[in-house]
Amino acid sequence: MTRWPVFRPFSNGRFSLYFGGQVVSNIGTWFQNLALSLVVLDATGSARALSGVTIAQFLPLLLLSVPAGRLADRVRPRTILLTTSLLSAIVVAGLAAATLDPDAPVATYYALVAALGTVNTFERVAAQAIIFELVGPGELGRAVSLSTIAAASGRSIGPGLAGLAFEGLGATACMLVNAGSFLLVFLSMVLIRPSQLHVRETRSRSHTADAYRVRRDRGLVTLLIVNAVVALLGLNLMLVLTATVSLTLDGDATAVGAVHTLNALGAILGGILAAGRSSVTVRSLIAACGGLGLALLANAAAPGLGVLLALGPVLGLGVGYYQGILSAAAQVSVPPRHIGRAMSLVTVGNYGMVPFGALLMGWVIDESGGRTALAIGGVAALACAGFVLLRSRRTSEA
Repeated sequence: MTRWPVFRPFSNGRFSLYFGGQVVSNIGTWFQNLALSLVVLDATGSARALSGVTIAQFLPLLLLSVPAGRLADRVRPRTILLTTSLLSAIVVAGLAAATLDPDAPVATYYALVAALGTVNTFERVAAQAIIFELVGPGELGRAVSLSTIAAASGRSIGPGLAGLAFEGLGATACMLVNAGSFLLVFLSMVLIRPSQLHVRETRSRSHTADAYRVRRDRGLVTLLIVNAVVALLGLNLMLVLTATVSLTLDGDATAVGAVHTLNALGAILGGILAAGRSSVTVRSLIAACGGLGLALLANAAAPGLGVLLALGPVLGLGVGYYQGILSAAAQVSVPPRHIGRAMSLVTVGNYGMVPFGALLMGWVIDESGGRTALAIGGVAALACAGFVLLRSRRTSEA
């Protein structure tokens, strides 16, 4: 496998352990998210109520990502991940207990999801910052792009299995699977010894001037703007695809799992294509945003559930390639000691915009249907491709 440069990071045992833990965690997360979405939709019948779960999950990311980045630049990310995996397992066990009560108020789920989102804020930033320490600077770009495949791999397995588990075993079992997945992440971090990691210079007060230049970098600012816009309008796919299948097209839990699985299969290929690039820059986002926009518009035009399922891998390809390019461009464009801060800013845009996007898309779906929400995301992504092209030309002229 390592004969192909795109897969070279997997020859590093530390990265393989990290990647395996992330795949398991993402599979478990899909068990939780699909079960929780269906529980809330069954209790309320409202996409707005479902958007409340998304808001509770991702609002902490908007508020705490920058402090999480600062922490990841001062404390070893491995230490953070050991802590967050245990705390996540405890909170998800609380969600499992809540699902035992058929009359549990939706507010209970909101509160527990908000607690999990708070822990996950520190986990997401640390999970990005640790990649440099696992592989070093030489394979950083490829390793970052490949790491996005972990989420796609989880989506390729998780939703389908979660749909079957929900139908056969119920929501509580799905939550317990996710709690167990966090314990396996903890084990993977234990097996990665600190002495085996590459040293990353920690950021101190003397680096204030460097941090200021990073924030003023034109390319990084362009990337952060695109990241926020696409996340706000185009990447609320857990909400948009779930509500489109369930509410607009009258699909069942198995259909919801299938559409996410097919989407994830395409995302794996998209991530591999992104990792296969010999170099990545902010300008690479032109093709990435353009492809994502066209894929979203194609799915918006699907006349029925069968066509939407057939187009699932196309949308996944666009999402996987976009996310791989975005993450790689963000990390390779800053000094190693500022990776935590840079990825915290990416996390603010990528996940911090999700609560607002969920609120907006929940309203759009209730008023106009899921196809309209997909079309809005497609137009926004194409507009971002044009924005990157315009900013790149002005930079060249300058």
